Amino acid sequence: MLPFCRWLEQTSVGAGVRESLWLFPAIETLHLLGMTALVGTAAVFDLRLLGWMLRRERVTGTQLFTSEAVKVYTNPAFRVKMLLIFLAGVHALIFHWGVYRDVASWDDSGVLPAGAKVAGFVSILLWIGIVAAGRFIGFV
Repeated sequence: MLPFCRWLEQTSVGAGVRESLWLFPAIETLHLLGMTALVGTAAVFDLRLLGWMLRRERVTGTQLFTSEAVKVYTNPAFRVKMLLIFLAGVHALIFHWGVYRDVASWDDSGVLPAGAKVAGFVSILLWIGIVAAGRFIGFV
């Protein structure tokens, strides 16, 4: 692994980031902001599930649903969104029960399993569909 790290440092990207006055701090700032958004969101959700904070707040976006429940229930875009959310949950279960069981070996093999790549692609498509269907609710 050390030879790979030595080679990586010497690539044009590695050298460019290392030698730039502003590039490393800019990339690190974006990295930290992304991690903060991801971990912060997950932490708030998990703390809510544990009942340690936001106990009076709903766990999901049901506030929007409750404001127009009958109207939204009959909306085809809402139904597509709910179906896609269900499929995303099923997809996550299948991923964790299947491909993810061997995650420890992924780094050693140097090549991600095809199932992991397919799972990532399917997940992205599902979430794009969920967001798109959510946006269409107001227009259908």
